[in-house]
Amino acid sequence: MVTLALIGLLGGLITAVSPCILPVLPVVFLAGGPSTDAPAPRRPSLVGASGAPADGTHPGEPPSAARPPRNRRPYAVVAGLVLSFAFFTLLGVTIISALGLPQDILRYVGLALLVLIGLGLILPPVERILEKPFARIPQRQVNKEGSAFALGLGLGLLYVPCAGPVLAAITIAGARGEISADIVVLTAAFALGTAIPLLLFALAGRRVAERVAAFRTRARKLRVISGILMIALAFALAFDVTTALQRALPDYTRAAQRTVEDSDAARRQLSGLYDDSNKELSRCEDGVDELRTCGQAPPLAGISTWINTAGGSPVDLAALRGRVVLIDFWTYSCINCQRSIPHIKDWDRAYRDKGLTVLGVHSPEFAFEKSPKNVADQTRKLGITYPVALDNELDTWDNYRNRFWPAKYLIDARGNVRYLTFGEGRYAQTESLIRDLLRQADPTVVLPPPTDQADDRLTADRTPETYLSTHRIRGYAGTPELAEDKPVAYAYPADGVRPNEIALAGTWTAGYEHFTSGKDARLALTYHARNANLVLAGEGSVTVLVDGAPARTIRVHGTPTLYRLTDHDEARDTRLELRLTPGLQAFAFTYG
Repeated sequence: MVTLALIGLLGGLITAVSPCILPVLPVVFLAGGPSTDAPAPRRPSLVGASGAPADGTHPGEPPSAARPPRNRRPYAVVAGLVLSFAFFTLLGVTIISALGLPQDILRYVGLALLVLIGLGLILPPVERILEKPFARIPQRQVNKEGSAFALGLGLGLLYVPCAGPVLAAITIAGARGEISADIVVLTAAFALGTAIPLLLFALAGRRVAERVAAFRTRARKLRVISGILMIALAFALAFDVTTALQRALPDYTRAAQRTVEDSDAARRQLSGLYDDSNKELSRCEDGVDELRTCGQAPPLAGISTWINTAGGSPVDLAALRGRVVLIDFWTYSCINCQRSIPHIKDWDRAYRDKGLTVLGVHSPEFAFEKSPKNVADQTRKLGITYPVALDNELDTWDNYRNRFWPAKYLIDARGNVRYLTFGEGRYAQTESLIRDLLRQADPTVVLPPPTDQADDRLTADRTPETYLSTHRIRGYAGTPELAEDKPVAYAYPADGVRPNEIALAGTWTAGYEHFTSGKDARLALTYHARNANLVLAGEGSVTVLVDGAPARTIRVHGTPTLYRLTDHDEARDTRLELRLTPGLQAFAFTYG
């Protein structure tokens, strides 16, 4: 149980700094500010008629009026958030079902609380009404933090962290009412892990409010601005505006999440929370670059509703024999899922007429994602036209022994599971295996070019996309072998870099999603195309050398952006070398 608690704690820490948490951070930061905009109390007379201090303190002790009450709002906000998130993740589905309430009622309550707190910051009488339920609690000053605690309760209902195996285990147990001591320990540890970074952020907001003169002299105006921002955030969450920002950001915590939550130790601990059905699927390892035989595909069980089928009719896997099937487990509030969907839509368009059937299995993480109307609306907004099954009771999720959102399973024409991959990434690898299965099903099939390459004869012989990823890189020729997530000094090969090869020199940290430059970082590759482009992020510069001669220097600033490195009149063989300042993140080369 100690190991399980440690896994939950680390999983919560990673989750609390992931891109999925961004919508609540401004509110947590602002909530750490002053709890009142009233003027400071007048300092009373220091000496009474008897010569003792008038406020009853002992001689030499500062008067009580001189010591302002401690601002506990950061603690109240985070405590409310963690309490409501943990409680309703475990028991929300049970309570909603018992009371016969709409599945998304908790989300509406959270949005309403956020609006009310915002109004309370703008209108003090509203804040006093919100604090009244806490006024009879005897602890000193607790009534003054009542609105902050209520704000935390509301945020906990809107808190939608990126889902990994730990959160998946918690939410599934809560959805089924299967609450054990292990699940309670895991939930408490996960909640504590998420609380620590959020509390630090709230305390930072309190310190800024106390130290910056503008926060003290313009407290009233700042409270009004904070209230307006909270109301604006509530509407942004209600209308799904915040997800555009989250989708645009790279999932910079994914490697850490995989290391902690998908490690051998974590799998052993979390596997005890699942049953032993369909154990043949364990023959398929996450993301291996080959097809394996992992037993018959389990049935799609417990599906309550079908979207994008004729008249809402169900899809039977047995009726799809002879076709290759891709099953994508997703849920609409999961940013990781949203970022992977464009690739799945491309595969559906390219290969549907060649023998591929794509099925989306929507397995909800939270109660509000069970609403068929919500799922249908989000399916339409995301442009999904392939069939989507609502797995509201998570029966199909269990059948496939799944642990991640998103997760993809490839099934061959005979109905056998041949490949699976968890999380984002591995798109080129997955598409390549789809093409292999389509050829196995019909050796005469004529397939279009891969979706990542343009269907253009002028660029048909160009170098394929080069991913700077430990799991997706091809043609690496340097020394030593790539080591993941730690700085290593690399060297070019003695015989140079051949066509379509890539090598590193100097210090680099190679990661699952990108490579990070260190001291004297250099990169060399030889490609055939008219131009070369590289996705970069961070702050610094890149010196570009073409065939050994300096060509240009590029300034890199901000989030991942595509930068043009070279541009020639026609396709040609080019030896490219880049010299990067430390701290830059390099994601992928593309060629035109």
